[in-house]
Amino acid sequence: MCGIIAARVSDDVTPFLLDGLERMEYRGHDSVGVALRTAAGRIATVRSVSRVADLRADLAARATVGTPEEAATGVGIGHTRWATCGSVREENAHPHADCSGRISVVHNGTVENAATLRTTLERQGHVFRSEVDSEVIGHLVERALLVDPDLVLAVQIATAQLRGSWAIVVLDARDGRMVAAAHRSPLVVARSARGDFVASDVGTIAEWCETFVPLRDGDVVELGEAWSWSSDGIAVPVPFPTASPFAASALEVDLGDHPDHTAKEIAEQPGVVTDLLHRVRHRTADGSTWAGLGLPAFERLAVVACGTSLHAGQVVAGTARTLGGVPTDVVAASEVDQVVLGRGTLVVAISQSGETADVLRALDRLDDRVPVLALTNDVHSSLARRADAVLDCHAGPEVGLAATKSFTAQVVVGVTAVLSALVASDRLEPARAAALVDELSELPDRMATAALVAAERVPLLAATVRDAPGFLFVGRGHGLPYAAEGALKVEELAYRWVRSCAVGELRHGPLALVDEGTPVVVVDHGDPRIRSAVAEVRARGGFVVTIGGAGSDLPVIAGRVDGTDLAWGRPLAPWGPVEAVVPLQMLARELAVQLGCAVDRPRAPERSVGVGWPGTRSAAG
Repeated sequence: MCGIIAARVSDDVTPFLLDGLERMEYRGHDSVGVALRTAAGRIATVRSVSRVADLRADLAARATVGTPEEAATGVGIGHTRWATCGSVREENAHPHADCSGRISVVHNGTVENAATLRTTLERQGHVFRSEVDSEVIGHLVERALLVDPDLVLAVQIATAQLRGSWAIVVLDARDGRMVAAAHRSPLVVARSARGDFVASDVGTIAEWCETFVPLRDGDVVELGEAWSWSSDGIAVPVPFPTASPFAASALEVDLGDHPDHTAKEIAEQPGVVTDLLHRVRHRTADGSTWAGLGLPAFERLAVVACGTSLHAGQVVAGTARTLGGVPTDVVAASEVDQVVLGRGTLVVAISQSGETADVLRALDRLDDRVPVLALTNDVHSSLARRADAVLDCHAGPEVGLAATKSFTAQVVVGVTAVLSALVASDRLEPARAAALVDELSELPDRMATAALVAAERVPLLAATVRDAPGFLFVGRGHGLPYAAEGALKVEELAYRWVRSCAVGELRHGPLALVDEGTPVVVVDHGDPRIRSAVAEVRARGGFVVTIGGAGSDLPVIAGRVDGTDLAWGRPLAPWGPVEAVVPLQMLARELAVQLGCAVDRPRAPERSVGVGWPGTRSAAG
């Protein structure tokens, strides 16, 4: 997702912008840029189609050769871009300018009527320098300023002509005025002793600000000695600030003994689960977690999510079906138009960032009368503000772009919420729920053991299969979401083609992909049908890697695959073999390392997708 950072400070703004841009690299980007107001009252724009570190080097070089008039002041804006229209080149990177160079703009979102606006502006003599929709905003502001010199009014006039979504910051080179506006795209503003700040998320500026104010749809704010705040064109009082959920220590990026953030965050999973269970355990088996949410009773569950969160949602839905016989739908957020929600449905919307555009757009398309429970790692996010109730996943900062510990946190939070809801609705006896919570409490030790086993065996396995052009990941029933998540991690981190499917579907097409040496990764929780499918793969020369119990290539699933019942009376927990995700993540990471890929900053995935997909055109994210 694209990211915005802007600041008004007393000294050079450049370090603040660069530090903010680096904190947003986890979102994924293909270009970065800043616009700095200089001592001469002009704008210096520096952009790069590389990493923030390269932009930092470019700005340092500029500072050494620049004149005093070219020195940066305390006012500037910055942006990380994820290209969705327009090629990855410097001209398409943000910030964008108007014809005169007076106005600079950064934008997240989608201007759906950009083509029409651009045609009109070009007929009026405006000259465009990029292919992207965001540039029209600067020209609209420029045109409005010809009618009235007030920048706030100009931004209001410009945004009134837009269709779609936007979070923008507009900088005027002449007087250093800075105006922010938002509609269906997240943006926060904050003030501290350091100055005024604008960002896409509060974590970006948490080191400098203890409180923040999120912009609502239609808000336009000028940052200055006193903030000027309007909503839908009407002046309103500045909203009361909210305490930042991030302590400065939470933003530490110290790797400790780990080679990268992805490895660190995989290793943190047992601790994350331990902390979560400590928070929710005593309120799960008696139904009080559910009671505290204030949601109505439900007869059906619909999970709406994307990517890794969708796989976590499959685990949550499977738990509700297995334990409570609850009918469930698991819906990719971008496909929510295809779903008909029955009466008594509860929507569970899952997003690590709480800013995933497809999830937010999905909620727009749903009946307002359908209650929504949000599972997110940011209780101040757009998703959290729009939901009827929120559960905090408490995963902590996740710097590696490919989600790891947030997946496990979503599973644990979602599963315990389901257990609590089933108890509260008399679908599950409290004693049985208590036994399930006890089983869940073993998960941290299981994950820690799985990590030790994988650390010993995964490097050799990865070396054996790293040159394979494609992989199959298979599982069955409760193990299937974990196979899908392992496949996604290989795609994201190692850039390999991967097919994930149920073992029963192998004969219906995927088996044709198996050739001599084709890697087939199997999540084997002991179902006899899995073993027969593995035999077929081996008969065709496939290289099988089993993740299961004793005797597996990666024996990490706790020793209950022999039919021995768990405490709650079944041989497999209803949430499946969560511990299997650890070697799957480690395998994907090791493949990426051995192939020379950028593990923490893979080239393709976005952490929080800022543009709805498909059917949108935007270079702003």
